Amino acid sequence: MPTSPSSSVHAARKEVANRLREIRRDAGLSAKQVAERTGWYQSKVSRLENAVTPPSDGDIRAWCSACNADGMAADLIAASRSADSAYIEWRRLQRTGLRRLQESYVPLFERTRVFRIYCSNVVPGLLQTDGYATALLGSIAAFRETPNDVSEAVAARMERSQVIREGNHRFALLVEEAVLRHRVGGAEVMAGQLGYLLSIMALPSVSLGVIPFSADRRMWMLETFSIYDEEQAQVELLTAQVNVTAPSEVAQYLKAFGEFSKLAVYGAPARACITSAIDALG
Repeated sequence: MPTSPSSSVHAARKEVANRLREIRRDAGLSAKQVAERTGWYQSKVSRLENAVTPPSDGDIRAWCSACNADGMAADLIAASRSADSAYIEWRRLQRTGLRRLQESYVPLFERTRVFRIYCSNVVPGLLQTDGYATALLGSIAAFRETPNDVSEAVAARMERSQVIREGNHRFALLVEEAVLRHRVGGAEVMAGQLGYLLSIMALPSVSLGVIPFSADRRMWMLETFSIYDEEQAQVELLTAQVNVTAPSEVAQYLKAFGEFSKLAVYGAPARACITSAIDALG
């Protein structure tokens, strides 16, 4: 396998190869027997098991079939497909600035019917005001030392956020109460942002829940994550974006979102949390 610019990509490829080897061993087969059952040269089996050659979807299906493990093929195919995009450093995504990254989400947003978003630290991007986005993206650009195109990036973020008012989409959004209290951009900006949250709750396509400080935690706080339909999840780390497509892993994020949903309050109690945060701004 050619040397990857990211060690994480190689690690993801290696993990797929290791899982292929484990499937073979669990089936009690030798590499030669897998080669015989698939009609491959034994050297191909070796290349796949040692991550020298990335497997095709057909290779994975044939391997699992040979090992009587057809039920494992879907997860392995998803893991293999996402190996190159599983872990992408922000410095790579934002090397030309922040605007293009904002624009890159548009096709995903347009084809997604159900958005599930959990935020533990900031207001979800789809619900941000111009002032809040300007303060937040400005901080990100300064911290990561990216080209300063904050104004253009904010405009792109506002444009892509129109999806919340257009088309046949549904939005389930959950925020920790701390999100309402963190002052991004100062008191005036936060007042405007919190007021906007109150207004956006009136949209029939939007469900906004707040997990109050007083909630008895049955689920610990996690990094911000978004789930697009039930096909893909994205997790935001300090250094990178993690893309999750393996069905079993997406299922874990769906389960976590369900647990967070049980902790949240909605409607009048949620509005009371937001109003309290506004009052606290003085």
